[in-house]
Amino acid sequence: MVVLNATKEDQNAGGGICLLDFFRNGFTEGLSDTGRRCWVIRSAIPGYIDIEIEANALETLRQSVEWQEAKSIAEAVSQVKSYAVRDRVEPWGAPLEFPLTEAVPTVLPGPRYGHRIEGKTIAETWVKIIHRIKTTGTLRPTGYDGQWQELIDLMAVVTDEPPGFYFPEPNYLPCDRAFIQEYIHQILDDAPYREGVKYTYGQRLRSWFGKDQIEQIITKLIGEIDAASAVMSLWDVKDHEQGGSPCLNHLWARVVDHELSLTATLRSNDMYMAWPSNAMGLRALQQYIRDEIAQRSSYDLRMGPLITISQSAHIYDDTWENADQLIRKQYPAICRNRDFYDPAGNFLIEIETDKIVVKQTTPGSGEVVACYSGKNPLTLIREVCAASPAIQPDHAAYLGMELQKAAESLKTNKHYTQDSK
Repeated sequence: MVVLNATKEDQNAGGGICLLDFFRNGFTEGLSDTGRRCWVIRSAIPGYIDIEIEANALETLRQSVEWQEAKSIAEAVSQVKSYAVRDRVEPWGAPLEFPLTEAVPTVLPGPRYGHRIEGKTIAETWVKIIHRIKTTGTLRPTGYDGQWQELIDLMAVVTDEPPGFYFPEPNYLPCDRAFIQEYIHQILDDAPYREGVKYTYGQRLRSWFGKDQIEQIITKLIGEIDAASAVMSLWDVKDHEQGGSPCLNHLWARVVDHELSLTATLRSNDMYMAWPSNAMGLRALQQYIRDEIAQRSSYDLRMGPLITISQSAHIYDDTWENADQLIRKQYPAICRNRDFYDPAGNFLIEIETDKIVVKQTTPGSGEVVACYSGKNPLTLIREVCAASPAIQPDHAAYLGMELQKAAESLKTNKHYTQDSK
C-alpha cells in the first residue's frame, strides 16, 4: 500500500497521516468525539474504527499489509511500479464481514429548492445550515459509495462576522484559527504549479485565465463604485473535459450605500466540513477588496454581508452523527439568543371603533408604511404575509396570536393592549 502525503492540502486533511499511524502505532478502545464506543487510532489526527470490527482482525490487517509513505507524485509512482514487478502475494486470510451500523436521519417535510439562512457570524450561520439540511435534506447516494443529505440552492447570509473571525469557546467548528490562516492564502494568493495540486482558488482568480481578476474588480469599483459587473469567474470550460473542477465557481462584489457585499456561488458544497472554511476564506477576500479600495481611493466602505449560494448543499453520511450532536448542543442556544429584529418592520395592533387596525412601520425610524384593518384575524394575518412575504416566521406567528387576542377583545367589548397578558 502506498499512502500519498505530498501537499499542504494532504497535511491539512490529515487522513493519510491517520492511516499511516494506524499501521505504525495501532489503536485502543475509547470513545469517538460523539461519545460512541469505538477503536481510537493512536494518532494526533482523530481517527475512529467501528467497535464491531474485531480487534484481532485489525491486528492481522496491520501485520499483513506492507505500506510506504510517498512525499511526491513521482515517489508514489515509483513505489507503485516497484510493487507491480513483485511476485503475486497469496491471500493472508479469508474475507470477513462485520455488521455495519448506519445512522438513518429523520427527515421532515420541506422544500427541496431555494432556502435562505441568516446569521450574524459564520459559526451561528453554520449551525443553522446544518440544522436545516439534517431536518429537511433529501437523502441521495453519492458518487463515493455513500450517502448525503442535500438541499438545492441554499443561500446563507452572514451579516456581522468580526475582523479576525469569531471562534466559539470551546470551538465546535471543524477548523481552527491556524488552519484558516493557511487556507486564506489559497484564496488570496496566486500559486505556481505544484505536483499533485490541480489548482488553488487563488490561482484561478489571479492568473489562470491570464488576468488578475481580483485586481480587475478593485480597479472596476474604484472607477465605477456603483458597478454591477464586478464579477470573478473560476469555472474553465475545459473543466467539463478534465474533471476535478472547482466547487467555487463565481464571485460578485457589489457596493450599495457605501457598503461592500460579496456573493459567492459554489456548485457543490460540503456544508459540514468545508463551508466554515470556505466562508472565512471568502470573508478574508471581501476584507482585502474593501481595504485595497480604501487605500487606493477616497471610498471608505463598510463591510457588508457575505452571501454564499450553495447549489448542492450537502452533508456526507460519515458526519451525520457529528451533525446531530452539534444540533443538540448548539442549536437551542442559538434560538434562545436570537434578537427579534425583522427587516419587514414592526406591526402595531389597535382596536379603532369596531375594527382591528394593524399599522406596519419601518424597523428604523418607525414611519408608518402600510395599514390593514378588519375583524377577522386570519384574514388580516394573510394580508400582512401576502404584502410582506419576507416576514420572519416567528414574527408572523406572534402577530397571529395578538390578532386573535384583539378579535376576542372586540367580540367581548373589552379593552385590548398589544403584548398584554
